[in-house]
Amino acid sequence: MAGGTTFHFITEGPAVALERAKAAAGDGNVAIAGGVSTLRQYLNAGAVDELHLQVAPVLVHQGERLWDGLDVRLEPLGARHTRLATHLDFRVHKTG
Repeated sequence: MAGGTTFHFITEGPAVALERAKAAAGDGNVAIAGGVSTLRQYLNAGAVDELHLQVAPVLVHQGERLWDGLDVRLEPLGARHTRLATHLDFRVHKTG
């Protein structure tokens, strides 16, 4: 891919995926991208330091609920909007 980006698909679960990503990144940062289920798993595992959410309008009762079952406290860092979405940044603190 242009710019040297490489994608690896891991089927052994989120813990193995994170371990391999950290090994590949060395001293660099690891970015986790995905939907609500993916995010909830990594948040509850304590693997997320900062969170960038992109919120787009949807009809009520459509989509997944992110906040249910989370064991974290979010410290707001900033917010901005575009025509189609609102972008929210948080620092993540584990509560449990």
